[in-house]
Amino acid sequence: MKTLLKQLKGGMIVSCQAEGDDPFNANPEYMALFAKAAEMGGAVGIRTQGIEKLKAIKLAVKLPVIGLLKSQFPDGTVRITGSYKEVEELIAAGSDIVAIDGTFREREGMSGPDFIKSVKEKYGCVVLADIASCAEAKACETAGADAISTTLNGYTLDTLSKVEGPNLYVLEEVLNSVKIPVFAEGRYNTPADAQVAMEMGAYGVISGTALTRPRVITKWFVDAVNKGKSLNKE
Repeated sequence: MKTLLKQLKGGMIVSCQAEGDDPFNANPEYMALFAKAAEMGGAVGIRTQGIEKLKAIKLAVKLPVIGLLKSQFPDGTVRITGSYKEVEELIAAGSDIVAIDGTFREREGMSGPDFIKSVKEKYGCVVLADIASCAEAKACETAGADAISTTLNGYTLDTLSKVEGPNLYVLEEVLNSVKIPVFAEGRYNTPADAQVAMEMGAYGVISGTALTRPRVITKWFVDAVNKGKSLNKE
């Protein structure tokens, strides 16, 4: 477990995901190619969503893979690996680390930290707790999570934010509150953001959208071009 996490220390983890009608969601091999490119670029690990994508990526790279399954809570917000069945599927597919929703929202009749405690006792797998707040991070550490990721900050009802960049305040708060590894994740869309996170003491940085979602990246540029065009006319 410690050896596995050490492989990720001080490095860049690339989140290779695609959803819905995105053309890169048509075949798991497409995500495997993104993962291979990330490995060639120096990434130390991969994060991915979905069993078939996980299997394809495991065959394509030699890096540790963080696996997860996405669903939704009744309020429509995202849920990360929220059932025993999903945990079992990820382990069976070869996930080196299982990302689990560590928020206080209830699933399987338990909060995230309680669910993580149960998963650690039941399966003994390496768990990355995805949290939205510092209080959740501390609770997940107490529950036995092996590492923390700030990925859900800004995506739960009590942390919803329209801020485009990462929440460095939450990162700093978590870093000062827990002793287990803390990964900076959630809107780290530029190399500058990643550098700042590492300077603050993050164990590593996880980023995906800015690296593996061309449609989203294109829209960023299109919106900027249209804004510039509009202002130029004025």
